[in-house]
Amino acid sequence: MGTEPELARHLAQARDFRQWADGHADEIETTQALPTALSARLRELGYFGITIPRGYGGLGLGLVGYAEIMAELSKAHAAIGGRVALNNMVASQVVLLGGTEVQKQRFLRPMATGEALAAFALTEPGAGSDAAGVSTRASRDGDHWVIDGMKHLIMHAPIADLVTVIASTEPERGAKGLSAFVVPRGTPGLRQAPAQRPMASRTTVGELHFEGCRVPADHLIGAPGKGFSLAMRALDMTRVGVGAYAVGSAERALELSVHHLQGRRQFGRPLAEQQGLQWMLAEMATDIAAARALLRSLAAKMDAGEPASADAAMLKLFASEMCGRVADKALQLHGGIAYLHDHPISRIYRDVRLWRIVDGTSEIQKTVIARELLAADQMPSGTPYAG
Repeated sequence: MGTEPELARHLAQARDFRQWADGHADEIETTQALPTALSARLRELGYFGITIPRGYGGLGLGLVGYAEIMAELSKAHAAIGGRVALNNMVASQVVLLGGTEVQKQRFLRPMATGEALAAFALTEPGAGSDAAGVSTRASRDGDHWVIDGMKHLIMHAPIADLVTVIASTEPERGAKGLSAFVVPRGTPGLRQAPAQRPMASRTTVGELHFEGCRVPADHLIGAPGKGFSLAMRALDMTRVGVGAYAVGSAERALELSVHHLQGRRQFGRPLAEQQGLQWMLAEMATDIAAARALLRSLAAKMDAGEPASADAAMLKLFASEMCGRVADKALQLHGGIAYLHDHPISRIYRDVRLWRIVDGTSEIQKTVIARELLAADQMPSGTPYAG
């Protein structure tokens, strides 16, 4: 993992990037795309490989570095963090956790440099929260696997260069029959459908169609039947990213709210002098501080290799719900002006609604937390979760 001075340097660069990127937020909203200049700068800074070890071309800053940098990037626009997230998180982590050395060198290097944009394909019309309900099939045919099925609501689906896909190789075994594959753009039988239009965040999403899609046998990551466990372990890490998005977006909403209350006058005095509004700021700041503490604690724990499924679920649950509360208060504090579509608070309000759904809904996180609690044989005195 990166040293403290190294992380401090990268975080300073992220702050500079964020200030520059702030000026492109309206352009992203208007064009529904990330400007080429922003993508190029993200590659120059190495942000496509924050979590990927140096041996595979990444920065090797671990989840602690990822959390800090992504929180900063998310203050400018959710689409910026979204562009580098999959290369750092679940699409690459499945390879890092289960791949051979040859596979890591082959697939992680282009992800780390941003040469290849990654996607992770698990969700289907009948398999979302029920991840084990995947119906996409992969059958062995000589020295190839043949994949058939459809994935939807996949981030980067129309533009991805490498897709980490979960398919069933032994349907009768349910979750234990799922396997992970890397499928490059242009593979015969892979069709990347045109982009769909999300409510907010301007993230490119769409469908992937596998129609007799033939991939070489050495594109299987890990052993057959290990795909589900690899995906779940990688998704635990991904929840660090969601927590970072939530914290960064909420901090930006708070910054804007403080500035607004200090500058706007009503009834002959600044709104900042109204005690009721001060209390709303205090509640927002407290919520954010609690989420940031959870974020840092989880990132450090996972970097240390400690089990953290329930902790990851707690962060995902609390941070995603937190940023919804903060965005709602920010809109209330700004009043009608923030209800206009092109106001930054209006954009944040729309963007953060996604975090309660993506990478496991709030309801699923509660189920994970409760399951871990009930399965714990012994819990230390005074703590609700053994960890």
